[in-house]
Amino acid sequence: ELKEEFTRILTANNPHAPQNIVRYSFKERAYKPISYVDQMAIHFSLNGNMILKDSDEGRRQSIRLSTAAEKAPVETSAVTSEETEIKDEESTGDTQAAGDEEAEGSGTAEVAEAAEAEEPPCPRMKEQKLANQFNFIERASRTLNNPMRERACQSEPTPCKNFSATANQWEIYDAYVEELQKMERSKEKEKTKVQIAKREEEKKKGRNLTSLESQSDDITKISKAAKIMERMVNQNTFDDIAQDFKYFEDASDEYRDQQGTLLPLWKFQYDKTKRLAVTAISWNPKYKDLFAAGYGSYDFMKQGQGMLLLYTMKNPSFPEYVFSSESGVMCLDFHNDHPYLMAVGFYDGNVAIYNVKKATSQPSYRSSAKSGKHTEPVWQVKWQKDDMDNNLNFFSISSDGRIVSWTLVKNELVHTDVIKLSVEGTTMQGPEGLQLQTLGCGTSFDFHKKIDYLFLVGTEEGKIYKCSKYYSSQFLDVFEAHHMAVDSVSWNPYHLKVFISCSSDWTVKIWDHTIKTPMFIYDLNSAVGDVAWSPYSSTVFAAVTTDGKAHVFDLSINKYEALCTQLVVAKKKNKITHIQFNPVYPVVIIGDEQGHVTSLKLSPNLRRMPKEKKGQEVKKGPEVEIAKLDKLLNLVREPESKA
Repeated sequence: ELKEEFTRILTANNPHAPQNIVRYSFKERAYKPISYVDQMAIHFSLNGNMILKDSDEGRRQSIRLSTAAEKAPVETSAVTSEETEIKDEESTGDTQAAGDEEAEGSGTAEVAEAAEAEEPPCPRMKEQKLANQFNFIERASRTLNNPMRERACQSEPTPCKNFSATANQWEIYDAYVEELQKMERSKEKEKTKVQIAKREEEKKKGRNLTSLESQSDDITKISKAAKIMERMVNQNTFDDIAQDFKYFEDASDEYRDQQGTLLPLWKFQYDKTKRLAVTAISWNPKYKDLFAAGYGSYDFMKQGQGMLLLYTMKNPSFPEYVFSSESGVMCLDFHNDHPYLMAVGFYDGNVAIYNVKKATSQPSYRSSAKSGKHTEPVWQVKWQKDDMDNNLNFFSISSDGRIVSWTLVKNELVHTDVIKLSVEGTTMQGPEGLQLQTLGCGTSFDFHKKIDYLFLVGTEEGKIYKCSKYYSSQFLDVFEAHHMAVDSVSWNPYHLKVFISCSSDWTVKIWDHTIKTPMFIYDLNSAVGDVAWSPYSSTVFAAVTTDGKAHVFDLSINKYEALCTQLVVAKKKNKITHIQFNPVYPVVIIGDEQGHVTSLKLSPNLRRMPKEKKGQEVKKGPEVEIAKLDKLLNLVREPESKA
């Protein structure tokens, strides 16, 4: 509707001219419409008249003008004379009229003409002196100026102190020496606690703070205020986006029954991550506006350094925390109970734990070749519940076929191999009759929400293994899921039996882990990079494809196709890598290969809740969501059971 154009053509034709005038044609003996219609529209006409000089009227006019010219010099002032004449005429109007009648009666025709010529000069003279109506006269008028109001307020003057000192060569030297000593002391502090005790004794002797130390303290004092100011400025800059995030609901959804849209909100980008791809994104479990993004590269030939950034939606222009690493970050996960701890996996096979509370850019704990790091890229990490001794532990999966449990014991990461992914029927004959087992390449895994030991593993061969933490030698089940690598596998947050998987073979499949065949299969016409269940509904999930599109499905509304398929990344070379739903707000974040993270708002159709029935309350909660998904699964299961 907005793009519809209405054209108006302006012509010289008169719109009020009649188009249907007919005249009787004697030649053809019939009424014929006139083809030519006069289009002239007259807005103003003034009738004038010109008289020949030689005519009688012309002569009379010339005599009248000459007599007027003779009278003019005699009078003292034209205006006063005219006024007096007019007054005389008014007062003695009757007598003059009587005299005129006598003159007309007695005199000849010529005398009458002369009398006529004498009669009108007074009004004529007045007409001549009238100002020309079409002359432009400048008129000025004065407007009142509003009185200015002054308002003043007085604030307390800021406290000032006078400070004076002379900077001599030896004082500068002393300051440098003190700074060097301070650096040495910080190194000693890291080495042993014995030296810390010594330094505390030195402090007791009365060591004053150097000017440099106090300066660094000043910066930390105002850092919080500066951060608040930065957020306020950003909120003003991106005010329209903040308004959209808070209040905008797409009204056109009412007219689209089974379709929705994604409204782009903020775009998060950082100068140092321009050439890196977004390899992992995760929302913080405590602060719902905070998320972490890992940067690296999926291209084997373009490996370099990596970055780990934490952004908040309150400040889209700059990250809250920045961590850099020598190797590309491939995956990350926040701890549920300690939201300041992040487990991170790298392209070089190492894993690390970052503590956001600490000011350093280095990880608090990191694996090494000695402590059993992976030999190939780590594709996913997931925190687990603390073990029996209350030690923190997390799992990692890598292309080297190992699923490793890492436990933090006495400030060191200790590894235990949980499962080695062996591929059936691929034992190779090695030298001297050795049987070499080739390992499968793990690409993704997910742990069951309720059954603690149960987890799924997706592999590069396209198989999905159902595994248990307690059986390291064999799998509970194998699903022949995809023809290419499984990019993501994820349990449904509500239904205990259902999980979803996506792959580079263009498909997204929904499974019941007790049945070997998929319940639903969706072909998205491009390699699927990531898939995620929504936190608010058991039937809503979103997937992203390498052609730059995001697809949002709601099985309860449409089982066959997506409610929304939208292009998020415009450039041809750019690809979308990951998608995540915000746990509270109706927002998704999408990462791409150019290092950008885009946030988008879901329209009302994509988060539709069950309708209220008259006299009944709408039931909410996990039971309702489980029943909703079960109803759909029963539709798919029934034909099989009958068969």
